[in-house]
Amino acid sequence: MHEIPRSYVDDVFAARLDGAAVREAPGAPATTLRVVGTPHARNSTPDRRYDAGRGYRPVGAAGLPNYGERCVGNASCVPICPVQAKYTPLKTQAAWDRRRVRLLTHAVVSRVLADGNGRALGVEYQEYEDPAAPVATTRTAEADVVVLAAHAVENARLLLVSRLAGHSDQVGRNLMDHPVLLGWGLAGHPVGPFRGPASTSGLESFRTGPARRERAPFRIEISNWGWGWPTGSPGSDVARLLGIGADSAQPRGKGVFGARLRAALGEQIGRQVSVQFLMEQEAEERNRVTVDPRHRDRLGNPRPVITYDLSDRVKRGMAAARTVSGEIFRLLGAEDRTAYAPGPLSPGHFRFEGRGFTFNGAGHGGGTHIMGASRGTSVVDAWQRCWDHPNLYAVGCGSMPSMGTSNPSLTMAALALRSSERIHRDLTESHRPAAVGPPAAAAPHGRKEGRA
Repeated sequence: MHEIPRSYVDDVFAARLDGAAVREAPGAPATTLRVVGTPHARNSTPDRRYDAGRGYRPVGAAGLPNYGERCVGNASCVPICPVQAKYTPLKTQAAWDRRRVRLLTHAVVSRVLADGNGRALGVEYQEYEDPAAPVATTRTAEADVVVLAAHAVENARLLLVSRLAGHSDQVGRNLMDHPVLLGWGLAGHPVGPFRGPASTSGLESFRTGPARRERAPFRIEISNWGWGWPTGSPGSDVARLLGIGADSAQPRGKGVFGARLRAALGEQIGRQVSVQFLMEQEAEERNRVTVDPRHRDRLGNPRPVITYDLSDRVKRGMAAARTVSGEIFRLLGAEDRTAYAPGPLSPGHFRFEGRGFTFNGAGHGGGTHIMGASRGTSVVDAWQRCWDHPNLYAVGCGSMPSMGTSNPSLTMAALALRSSERIHRDLTESHRPAAVGPPAAAAPHGRKEGRA
């Protein structure tokens, strides 16, 4: 398919930023900015040249191939695309061979079963009917190969409660995310936000360079959704102008309505710009998932307990990002409205080197069952197979020993496909019939058998 086209917001940024030089700190070397398009896992315009000229037909909504063929700019990818122009598990499920695959719902895996030799036997799971009732039937599913694909936190929790893969003492450790710093401003003219995917372009200049020795590198996403992430726009803008929002400057019930409301929303929302700084986070053993029998869910299973913090290296990266954010808004001619206030709604607030910051999680969890070359220092091998259990795989971002600046989803998918090839090979070999034939004739006395 052709690339997702740049948004009007991207064009505004490119016109003002391309070729401009900024400094992330006084006296630091200048970095040249350039707006670069971002690859997308969304349907765009089919490329007729694909597959030796045979073209490509986008896969639309599951069960409705003529619906949702390509992105139409609804600007609601999170949480869902209303026309299913992006990937969802429904598309994978629609392609399943129902004779071979059974999807079990209302069921929670409680532990992985293994024998005394370390071979996984299957899983124990709890089947329930009413999510509000603490009643479940415990069942067992046996398997030749067991694959944990519940993402970084749940994979680690299952290994911990099952007391498996513990030789290296790394299960649950090295939890990472993409710590995100947000910056937002108000442009001097309309920029047309809330069209298309959340981001179609970014600034990649700060992902590399000698500054990485001192601070975390980062990539910058240009948001197409105004202040959607920083302030909850446009809903928060409506509430503020109506006088019903918690941060409203209008007396309650004394807001604007009708044509005045529409005009005010159009004038303010249309000028919103924001950027997102996605930090590289290094693996640290102190950031981890553990289990505690004192904390259980409704079915009685231990909940994951999360210990998570940022290193000074990441915080230095955020300090540099905040400076760059101000420079970007200056070049755009936009008023910087970024504010990091402490409070119960800002759990990511911290102070560093005399300045206040608020970070957000990207939901890109990684680590917890890291991949490595040694059983003594890692949980899984290059195939995401647990070192301690030859037929148990822990698949996903939890295998990543580091979290770079780019989103991990495509790497996760590639790792899963690679592991699936190995799993298929394992199953094929384990079920291959043994070759049985007559015994080989004995060689004459005094004569050695040679190899041709």
